[in-house]
Amino acid sequence: MTDIIEAYLKKVLHQQEQVEIRRSEIAQLFDCVPSQINYVINTRFTIQKGYLVESKRGGGGYIRIIKVQVLDEMDMLNSMIDIIGDSINETDARSVVHKLYEDEIISKREAKLMLVAMDKSLYTGERLIDNRLRSNLLRTMLANLKYEEPNKRKADNS
Repeated sequence: MTDIIEAYLKKVLHQQEQVEIRRSEIAQLFDCVPSQINYVINTRFTIQKGYLVESKRGGGGYIRIIKVQVLDEMDMLNSMIDIIGDSINETDARSVVHKLYEDEIISKREAKLMLVAMDKSLYTGERLIDNRLRSNLLRTMLANLKYEEPNKRKADNS
């Protein structure tokens, strides 16, 4: 059901830059509980995946999902570095890498290497320390990409 709801919302977003929904109406449309709509939005429409979510509670409340449009590669890398912050878990780190690959900021090979470096098997098992180390590593990789010539990377991706 989660995949179906996600596909529906992405189809709407493909036709327009943003979608404004009422949780109860979507739940009724898909014959599910409103909390399932929350789950889809909270896990499938994150900033790491290129979406901004705004909500207003109450009787006239809504949830607005906006597909983020990045102006250029440098903006994307800077945004991702800000999003990563001082700590990031493996799932969110993977989302960041996948988004960069989808937007052709990094090559398939770069994505594979970055994903290996994000894998939980490489870390100590202490979540707070692991998330900080993962964050430092990923931010350093992205900062390094900022100083590489974009045209050279695009030629390497071919």
